[in-house]
Amino acid sequence: MSIDVIDHEFDFSPIKTRMQSYIDKGLLSCVSTVILKGTDVLDVQNLGFQDIEEGIALPEDAIFRVYSNTKIVTSVALMQLYEVGRFKLEDPLEKYLPEFADMQVLNAGATNAEDCKNVEQKILIKHILSHSAGFSYGHFEPDSVIDQLYTEQGIGALVHEGGGDLEELCKRVGALPLAYEPGTFWRYSVATDICARLVEVLSGQKFDAYLKQRIFEPLQMVDTDFWVPEDKVHRFTTLYAPTNLMEPMNTELVKMDDAVRGSFNRPAQFLSGGGGLVSTLEDYLNFIRMIINGGQWFGQRVIRAETLDLMRTNQLAEGVGVNFMGWQMPGTVFGLGFALKAQLTDADPEASQDEYHWGGIAGTHSWMAPHSGISGMCFTQRMPGFMHPFSFEFKAMVYAAGVSSS
Repeated sequence: MSIDVIDHEFDFSPIKTRMQSYIDKGLLSCVSTVILKGTDVLDVQNLGFQDIEEGIALPEDAIFRVYSNTKIVTSVALMQLYEVGRFKLEDPLEKYLPEFADMQVLNAGATNAEDCKNVEQKILIKHILSHSAGFSYGHFEPDSVIDQLYTEQGIGALVHEGGGDLEELCKRVGALPLAYEPGTFWRYSVATDICARLVEVLSGQKFDAYLKQRIFEPLQMVDTDFWVPEDKVHRFTTLYAPTNLMEPMNTELVKMDDAVRGSFNRPAQFLSGGGGLVSTLEDYLNFIRMIINGGQWFGQRVIRAETLDLMRTNQLAEGVGVNFMGWQMPGTVFGLGFALKAQLTDADPEASQDEYHWGGIAGTHSWMAPHSGISGMCFTQRMPGFMHPFSFEFKAMVYAAGVSSS
């Protein structure tokens, strides 16, 4: 299969040249990009190498670790169950996952795990879909009390290395205090993995089986899974990282996950709804087109348009925005699975108002601008992708190309 591109008058060659420059400088191993107007594909590029050392050119059907792009898939899966009345957004999480009853929360300025109190507000399902429940990840702020507790309980190891399942994760997280009172703040967290467990409980299916039946098969996402079987390994990208992870422009790339003997080369025990999927550009494009098209693609209704509208509605308290390690993402709030551009900065084009998006830590990012009809995907395999400017430049150059005015 291949992605069909329609005829148009736009010149995207400067974007291709700029993306290729990152590869030529040794900053990236590869870049795959898609530009859309509505559901029409205007441009597709597959640049660089699937594996640098072996000199293997990046194929159009390359398989990527999409990491947190998984979160949007998981959120859609849970909202499918919302549509059929399995839960309400205001339902307490403990109604379905009793391990989250009687939660405690750290006091402000807490210096240890005992410095906590009973929560005043129960965790609601809308909180786990919007990262406002009070959970953490355990590694973004390693010196904080909450992340130290997560490390002691092996939360990060379970999510990233396996050794348990979604039920085990919920038991461990439910035994820890929250970082803040539910609904009062935004903190990136294991909340979407808890969403995946909720899908299992509400549907009676294992998470991977549910996704395959309700999302992947209807959307012909034939290469999207929680692992890469042997007959597909020849298309699996190598994951790279700089020798210093905290230097975004470091060009000394080394292999971080091998495509043949790495962490995705065997069936996954832990089916991470927050970051466990691999996918191809075409597969994920099918998913994005479904969203752009109001929940339907290939003649298959995956989710209702009004449900997607709800998912693109801010769920955070007044004055709360998306933030990482003290950095506030400019003008950005969060809905039910999507980050939302609520307020434009001086650097933002008008066409990006109400843009909704998310991405993965290795540099797989997708974004959709509903008013201008512009959408984009930009995939690579470099850790950590969110600190690197390539995808921001790609987006800025797409908007500058004048697609929104057509």
